[in-house]
Amino acid sequence: MDQPMQWLALGFKDLARAPFLSLMHGLFLAIFGGFITLLAHDQFWLLAGYLSGFLVIAPVLATSLYAMSRAMERGETVNFDLLVQTWTQWQLRLRHQPDSYWSLIRFGLLLGMAATGWVITSAALITLMAPAPIHTPVDFIRLVVLSPDNPLFEIWLGLGGMMAAPVFASSVVSMPLLLDRKVTVLQAVLTSWKAVLTHPIPMALWAFLIIGFSILGIFSLFLGLILIVPMLGHGSWHAYRHLVDVSDLEERMTGQGEQ
Repeated sequence: MDQPMQWLALGFKDLARAPFLSLMHGLFLAIFGGFITLLAHDQFWLLAGYLSGFLVIAPVLATSLYAMSRAMERGETVNFDLLVQTWTQWQLRLRHQPDSYWSLIRFGLLLGMAATGWVITSAALITLMAPAPIHTPVDFIRLVVLSPDNPLFEIWLGLGGMMAAPVFASSVVSMPLLLDRKVTVLQAVLTSWKAVLTHPIPMALWAFLIIGFSILGIFSLFLGLILIVPMLGHGSWHAYRHLVDVSDLEERMTGQGEQ
């Protein structure tokens, strides 16, 4: 039960070893969150879906944080070139290793589709069942969260949980595994489910920590995400390393982009 806290501590340690590059990830997502809020500032029913959908695609956005932690683990150089290689190397190897490239892309697209589905579902549910139009966070709290006669908030949370639980189980170690080893999307997803089903209580705590810190970051006007995103991203790498035995799996590529 104490291992999720160890993953957070190790994640913070990695952040401290490369603070500029790590915090750059958090700053980018904080700016993105502010941009989304600006676009949907008067349509909170849509904003609620976008912000909760962010949690679905977060494992993809943290890919280069996993690569940084892997490089630190191996004693390799962590610099901006590593980040560029992480996001562009797959295109350079598309012709020679199409499976290597598309395994990450396919999984990212699947998570993106799940996030989009939740945004549409959330927006439709709140729009159709709210007793009055929801434009601001105050409207959402007053008309949805605190409404004594309308079960909308409970339904919204229930549907969100029904979607979030299998997505978490499918992705909690999948993206680091796909980055690190030559496995298919199906192998990565099944490995992730096995990790969750084998250690349900610690993994439930890890999910609670991820959601709790993410909500804290969002409700701090996104400023908290600057620190929270890299801490959780690096921590997720260490969760993968502690949960999955990869000794018999071939490496996908080294931290410097060589086979």
